[in-house]
Amino acid sequence: MADGVVARLREKLRGSAIGRTDPDYEAARALYNGMIDKHPLLIARCADVADVIAAVNFGREEGLDIAIRGGGHNGPGLGSVEGGLVIDLSRLRGVRVDPEARTVRVEAGCTQGDVDHATHPFGLAVPAGIISTTGIAGLTLGGGHGYLARKYGLTIDNLIEADVVLADGRLVVASEEKNPDLFWALRGGGGNFGVVTSFLFRAHPVGMVFGGPVAWDQAHGQRIMQTYRDALPHMPEELGAFIGLKKVPSTAPFPEAHWGQRICLLMSCYVGDEEAGRRALAPLLDRLPEPWFDWRGMLPYPALQSMFDPLMPSGMQWYWRGDFVKELPDRAIAAHLAQAAQSPSELSLMHLYPIDGAVRRVAKDATAWGARDATWSMVIAGIDPNPQMAGPITRWTKSYWEAVHPFDMGGAYPNFMMDDEGEGRVKASFGDNYERLAQVKKRYDPANLFHVNHNIRPAA
Repeated sequence: MADGVVARLREKLRGSAIGRTDPDYEAARALYNGMIDKHPLLIARCADVADVIAAVNFGREEGLDIAIRGGGHNGPGLGSVEGGLVIDLSRLRGVRVDPEARTVRVEAGCTQGDVDHATHPFGLAVPAGIISTTGIAGLTLGGGHGYLARKYGLTIDNLIEADVVLADGRLVVASEEKNPDLFWALRGGGGNFGVVTSFLFRAHPVGMVFGGPVAWDQAHGQRIMQTYRDALPHMPEELGAFIGLKKVPSTAPFPEAHWGQRICLLMSCYVGDEEAGRRALAPLLDRLPEPWFDWRGMLPYPALQSMFDPLMPSGMQWYWRGDFVKELPDRAIAAHLAQAAQSPSELSLMHLYPIDGAVRRVAKDATAWGARDATWSMVIAGIDPNPQMAGPITRWTKSYWEAVHPFDMGGAYPNFMMDDEGEGRVKASFGDNYERLAQVKKRYDPANLFHVNHNIRPAA
């Protein structure tokens, strides 16, 4: 019976339909998060938009649960579904830059690195995340914050339009002029409303940047986090800087004397020259102890974006939790440090990404991403290559989150949420925008065909 379903879908595609008996099934179903093991009935590896339309229609008509997989970087594994249909967009990798208009057309299977590779020769960049292997589709639909957010806003703040295949199989354009309610919902509402096949972004002048890591012994963490907290509002918006609690990886090029030791990390990116970049961070660094290492320098923006890639290959064990953070009182910092001191693996971490500057200049109800009044987006991530560490890293992440959540806001960046956190957390993450999202869902996906996500149920 399963082979028959695959054969019927195969007849409708220019791309490939992969079933459980196909030799490449195991590789095709593998997820970025090695902790998650799902066995879809079939995988539609789409070659073009017509294939996406065919796959959506097929899944709807066959009554299959449908998961959408773009770049495949989703932490909770929502790019797959047990026993259902995966619409795999990984072959849609085209990027076209218009250097005069400063726009970039990006297909939905692209990674952040694909976009950086295409835009950098023109001295341009699209604001995105911090790891180049991140899929641009999931990153965008969840909001998209990273090094350039303080200067140029979230990824969604630079989205001009999107091509979307709806639940009924129609292809529509979503923009401020066309289907504006759908466009509003796509900017932060996740994959609830259709399959986005391409995005048109606004790009900005970014070429060489001054940035890199500065690391201190975590014993100085209280002072470092306090100083960072107090300095952030006064930092120029050209400077993106996040703080982290983690360990030094036991690998080159890190100093062997510090392998495995706990650090407080400041990771920065200044859009400008070295002299201005050093001036921007001097009021912070001049108040802090001598770091263990300071590796800041001038480098191409794509090089900074890919700096963490070797430490985060596909197939690792991941469990994460996030929160939006408004205030960071001394008691919260103490709680962070107490929990970080118990991290069970070298790669486990906590990061605080700033949410201010240009992000704040967009109204809370202008997009579905409503956390414009937050100061940071926090992620706690238990990470390890060993499957036997799945339990310890999960328990540590949950314990850490429970210890600091009382100091935080109610919701989290959807891209930092697992799929076991419940509907209440989804509603809290969208806040006052949730009811409007439910109305848009009712209009464009009334039967909730696209529910393998942080789901927004259609309004009654």
